[in-house]
Amino acid sequence: MFGRSDTLATRPYALRPALRPDADVVAAAPQDSAHTVLQTARSLLAQHRRLDPATYPPDPDLADLLPPDFCLEYRVLPWGRVGTATLVATIPGRDTTQLREVLEPAMGPVLFADAAEDDIVRLLTDRHSDYFADLAEQRVPADFSCRDINRLTLSRGLAASLFFGISLALIYMFPNVFFAGITAVAAINLIATLVFKIALLIAGYRKPPSRPVDVPLAEKPVVSLIVPLYREAAIANELVLRLSRLTYPKSLLDVVLVLEEKDNLTRQMIDAVSLPGWMRVVRVPDGDLKTKPRALNYALGHTRGEIIGVLDAEDAPAMDQIERIVEAFHQAPSNVACVQGILDFYNTRSNWLSRCFTVEYAVWFRIVLAGAARLGLPIPLGGTTVYLRRAALKHVGGWDAHNVTEDADLGIRLYRFGYRTILIPTVTREEANNRVIPWIRQRSRWLKGYIVTYLVHMRRPFRLLRELGAWKWIGFQMFFLATILQFTLAPALWSFWLVFLGVDAPLFEMIPADWAKGLLALFLFAELVTLLTGFIAVARTQHTELMQWVPMMFFYFPLGVFAVYKAWSELVFKPFYWDKTSHGRSEPDIPGGDIHETIR
Repeated sequence: MFGRSDTLATRPYALRPALRPDADVVAAAPQDSAHTVLQTARSLLAQHRRLDPATYPPDPDLADLLPPDFCLEYRVLPWGRVGTATLVATIPGRDTTQLREVLEPAMGPVLFADAAEDDIVRLLTDRHSDYFADLAEQRVPADFSCRDINRLTLSRGLAASLFFGISLALIYMFPNVFFAGITAVAAINLIATLVFKIALLIAGYRKPPSRPVDVPLAEKPVVSLIVPLYREAAIANELVLRLSRLTYPKSLLDVVLVLEEKDNLTRQMIDAVSLPGWMRVVRVPDGDLKTKPRALNYALGHTRGEIIGVLDAEDAPAMDQIERIVEAFHQAPSNVACVQGILDFYNTRSNWLSRCFTVEYAVWFRIVLAGAARLGLPIPLGGTTVYLRRAALKHVGGWDAHNVTEDADLGIRLYRFGYRTILIPTVTREEANNRVIPWIRQRSRWLKGYIVTYLVHMRRPFRLLRELGAWKWIGFQMFFLATILQFTLAPALWSFWLVFLGVDAPLFEMIPADWAKGLLALFLFAELVTLLTGFIAVARTQHTELMQWVPMMFFYFPLGVFAVYKAWSELVFKPFYWDKTSHGRSEPDIPGGDIHETIR
């Protein structure tokens, strides 16, 4: 009965100033008669005094009376026995009516007493650290998780052997047929991608009118921001400064900085900073798996908000971002579980790679995802500036701790459970990865995650079709399968350029000359659409000086080929490996240029 606990209100309550109980009275209470103990407990409750674990520690025999995740979610802790009743600690100000309705059928009579929230959380995490660590790794149901993707089963072994056996036989016996077939698949994928891109361009061309709404203070929810930090000592201090600029009422803002237990450098840097009261640190127990989604899952139980946001360590969100998010949820239908913001960069002028990265992100967030949202397609979320309704996030199982693109996977899972995602024009600026080798490593992680996400959701393709519907199912194929094939088979498409040098490609030797000319025309048209999309996307940013860099994307995208083959190799040998991207290597183009943005 405690698996969901959806009947309980999840909105946190304001904490009253702590009042220390009379230590002698409380300590003596468990040793008196049941009547005296009950009277003492009632007297304590009537005076609104708090339980203090230093003077009246909780009974360890009651540690397993309630599920630990239930206790952490609702900030309750079985504390002791008072006659036939169980004394349960909860945070001050909590409305205990619903708690009583849930607890008493399972526990019998319950008495509630106040305890400091920090004490409750500390006691729970100390007692059940292994439980919470395991939960963080296995929160997502097995059917929706990739945690078993590295297991070699008979069916997987037979399928892999058959695929590679047939491929090697074709290469040896009919090499021209094999390479012509590869090129044909690449050409078909190019056509499908081109049609999809044009549809998204048309749908995402017009920016929807902004309809700001003033949400009364009394109706504004608590918003929790989870910021995972791992080896981020170089920018920890700057992160605190950037988050401090947020204009949302600090009494309703709950920022959780998530540190790995053995990341001593980042911990020392954070300890050297004076954190405001609305910002706190949560340490994730050490484990073999060290991924961002594991850290997010662990931190989720420590958050207080009805809305859960995710930011990266290098992020500089717009100062009014939380207000815009709250407004969007306030106006949206109840099935809108996620609001995705726009990502941009503050170091666009550092070199050509950062410029191309900025153009790519402009296309992705301002054209592709905007168009997909208007067409009702499932959206692969970005890893940051993602805000979710807490209830919906828990309903779908949180993040898959083993998936290295947990954001894209969560975006699809939300749609499978009947939820929607919307995009709004609030911008978060971050640091563009502007070094070639780190870029390839980062992109290989993303592509590996796309491959893993596709394999997970296509385990039962007909079930996925039923849950998404035909239109969204096609969109899923285009976002994932087409992207994977586009990078994997790109060298086959490069053979088109050989024709201009007088070299015949294998496919062109097997099709009529008119078809070959049509394919060349199609290839050139696809490049023109890519240029047009880049120009339109850049025009919607403040980086209009990057217009001249849009043609450089022809030299930028081939880097993804190196990344995808690295991704395929890691899928076989280390599918859960998180290739960490270092931040703090590039300064903003101008001081303060990491914050402000005008939406065009």
